[in-house]
Amino acid sequence: MRIVHLSDTHNQHRQLHDLPEADVIVHSGDAAGLGNKDISDFFVWFCALHYKYKIFVKGNHDSRLQTNNFIQSYFPSNFFFLYNSGVTINGVKFWGLSNSYFSKNEKKECFPKMFAKIPSDIDILITHRPPYGILDKSYKSLGCIYLRQAVLKSSPRYHLFGHVHEAYGIEKVNETTFVNASLVNEKDELTNKHVVLDI
Repeated sequence: MRIVHLSDTHNQHRQLHDLPEADVIVHSGDAAGLGNKDISDFFVWFCALHYKYKIFVKGNHDSRLQTNNFIQSYFPSNFFFLYNSGVTINGVKFWGLSNSYFSKNEKKECFPKMFAKIPSDIDILITHRPPYGILDKSYKSLGCIYLRQAVLKSSPRYHLFGHVHEAYGIEKVNETTFVNASLVNEKDELTNKHVVLDI
């Protein structure tokens, strides 16, 4: 299976003209721009792409999206909006985690319970925010320590995310390959490339 991973397009998706062929495309959040929270055009573009399967996980700037199955009902059957939920495609198990741990109303003591729901047998974990200390460096580490603990415990083959623009890259820790596919840099300029994974 070939997967194209991108993140943090911030309403610049129409500028992406060189996406390669693959079986699955994954967007790990922040389709919306900093000053424009409307991402309806993004979904028109995303659903029209010539990929057999499309997966989207909400980012912190995608605040207008609902957080239930209401969203899924508006999209084609090959589109998956993962919100603390998963999907298996051709035997590959994906799990998408919500971005609720960005919320100021979310109590930190709830984080371990949320991350404990990550299945132990998944192949690919998709979040928006990175785990603490792994491809999360900006003016400080912006990752989540609870997420790091959960990922290292469950050991998926891949952990896909974005959020920290200046930490774009790939890093392997133990059995997991971590991928920050933020396409914009720290100035919100579209400078980085999508990441292609073969599993």
